[in-house]
Amino acid sequence: MAVAFGALSLGACKKSSNTTNNNNNNGGNGGYVKTKYNTNSQTANATCDYDSSDTSLTNHGWTKVFDDEFTGSLSNWYAVTGGVAKELECNEPANVQVSNGVCTITAKQQSVTGPKTFGNDTTANFNFTSGWIVSNATFAPTSAAPKMRIIARLKTAAGKGLTSTFYSFADSVWPTNGELDFMENKGDDAKTYAVDYFYGSAAGKNEVTDGLMFNPTTEDLSACYHVYMMEWTQNTFTAYLDGNLVETSNSSYIPNLFNQQHHLAFAVPIGGLYYTNLDPSTVQGGTMTIDYVKVFTSN
Repeated sequence: MAVAFGALSLGACKKSSNTTNNNNNNGGNGGYVKTKYNTNSQTANATCDYDSSDTSLTNHGWTKVFDDEFTGSLSNWYAVTGGVAKELECNEPANVQVSNGVCTITAKQQSVTGPKTFGNDTTANFNFTSGWIVSNATFAPTSAAPKMRIIARLKTAAGKGLTSTFYSFADSVWPTNGELDFMENKGDDAKTYAVDYFYGSAAGKNEVTDGLMFNPTTEDLSACYHVYMMEWTQNTFTAYLDGNLVETSNSSYIPNLFNQQHHLAFAVPIGGLYYTNLDPSTVQGGTMTIDYVKVFTSN
């Protein structure tokens, strides 16, 4: 997602009759463009409504340290309120719902007034709302448990202008303790998802130049559930889709993220880095559905 994370506000955006969005001009700066150089040459095999088994990990020495199957409330998470630079939505808690054992994050057309960016006293008018949740707990591989697997089963949101995101970040100034993007799916490119990571020794300066990889898949990722898993170790990030290896990164920057505690996060931004000169009138609403989130560690 690649945003500088600051103070959080848990209030709500207010409905507005003013349809002028003062947060940005077009909701996108085209930072993430798919080319032959950043697209995986292998198509990932995906299985509609795939489900993973805890015992397939626990029987091989993995320990489950987090499990949210959304059977109750959002007590493991907090919902962010406010806009994001270069995006069109005001994030608000009402767009995140838990019901029937799943969590839904819905992006929709709705005129509201809210913080221009999260934690900002300046307000702006928005034509769209969406949702963004962040885990209260933090996670990282450590010397005591140097392997970690972060897993989510979800359906992405279909629709032009939307991006479904599942990622992690640290509390420190971005990107000095890194960010990991486990899954980002552009709503009008249903058979491709991106994996990325960020690190920089100075605030606001990402030094990783080859982290972004677009991964074509055999299935429409919005049509049914798929399981996204990232194995995070001291020297590697390894991405899996529905139990199948998708890609492995072993950049020299990766060790800088080891033992750096990260929050997990889900969001459905509107516009942003995946869209160039997005016409707001073409934006389609949509919903990302999360079945569960789990974290396992191992020696």
